[in-house]
Amino acid sequence: MIGRSQQTPPERTGGALEGITVLELCGARGHFMGKLMGDMGARVIKIEPLEGAPERQIGPFMDDDPHPDRSLFFWAHNTSKESLELDIERPEGQEVIKRLAAVADVILEDFEPGYLPSLGLGYKNLSARNERLVMTSLTAFGQDGPYRDYKSNDIVALAMGGIMHSCGYDDIPNTPPIRPSGDHGNKIASHYGLIGTLAALFNRHFSGKGQYIDASAHEACNSTTEHALPTYLYEGKNVFRQTGRHHSTTPTPKTLCKTADGKYLIVFQLFTNLHSWLSLVGWMADAGMAEDLQEEKYKDMARGGSRGMRAATDTTDSDHAFEVVRRFIASQTSEDIYRGAQNLKFPWGQVRSPEENLHDPHFAKDRQMFADIPHLEMGEGVSFKYVGRPYRFTESPWDAFRPPLVGEHTKSILSVDLEYSEQDLKTLEVNGIISSNQN
Repeated sequence: MIGRSQQTPPERTGGALEGITVLELCGARGHFMGKLMGDMGARVIKIEPLEGAPERQIGPFMDDDPHPDRSLFFWAHNTSKESLELDIERPEGQEVIKRLAAVADVILEDFEPGYLPSLGLGYKNLSARNERLVMTSLTAFGQDGPYRDYKSNDIVALAMGGIMHSCGYDDIPNTPPIRPSGDHGNKIASHYGLIGTLAALFNRHFSGKGQYIDASAHEACNSTTEHALPTYLYEGKNVFRQTGRHHSTTPTPKTLCKTADGKYLIVFQLFTNLHSWLSLVGWMADAGMAEDLQEEKYKDMARGGSRGMRAATDTTDSDHAFEVVRRFIASQTSEDIYRGAQNLKFPWGQVRSPEENLHDPHFAKDRQMFADIPHLEMGEGVSFKYVGRPYRFTESPWDAFRPPLVGEHTKSILSVDLEYSEQDLKTLEVNGIISSNQN
């Protein structure tokens, strides 16, 4: 049984966003914005519909129990928030939002365009009570234009934003584009929405006034296509799809190499300069696997650098060189190749699993990338590991707390922040504006 002992979030001081109050009305597209702000010290009040946000139904679930308070997907994206369960389609619920917005600094929302204004909860309505309010709307295609009301999700954002166009295998005939890692469309959109929000808060410091940010997931993804878009804009060329390495207007050598222990390394920049090339060949020669790579023609390619390699039309020699390097890598373990290459200043990297990163002392111990966050609702001393701080502040601590239970803070927010009486709360319960399941 999941307990409900915590009604008040732990007190935190010194965070980079300490003193900032955020109302979050976001689902899967935008809830990462609120998480990042909360982890940086902002007070984030998540407005959820009765029975909880839909993303609480997304698995996997703790102990395979499909309970709204055990969604690991929800946990990962909703640390450091309070939960207010509320029917915002009723006038009484709308009044709660208006009263909270009057004292809030930021509102984050990812509803369909026009939905909140139809309830009297658009920026024009809410800023009339609070001219310092910053409101960010993160939608699929923006608040205007012919695509405004089109439906979308993470994979559609990756497709229509152009990122998927650069992923796949053009060297294999009749293969389609492929999707990169899941939820990255939403993550990219959330990061851009957050940047806009923080910039508006910074501007408010000087102007004294808030503003409205119209953020689009499609536009966010479209701006992060590496050099695919600039290449077409300035050269009129499409990049060659070659997942696992940088895309280019022409095919480049396959840089994913398999090691003796069955793992993969990303390998590139062989011909950056002569010194690097000689170091690599020397390492291979010590292992008796340099083959013919000590010949002068390969030194000449290295002297030309990467720019000369990109301009070359005949890649026979470079392709051969890569094959020899690939055979050398196949004879060694992933760890030996990775450490050896880094010692020679080659930016090669292992294709890591989550488990490998979790147990890497660089991330786990030295950088403290993972954090143990207590879940007292499951028992004294119970904690779970989360991805921790993505950045380090010298003066502002990063200090996350567990995601909220469904509506966990409903009554405390209404009574403490808005001074609703016990009778007011009972009336809201009876009328179905808030849930009757809260302690």
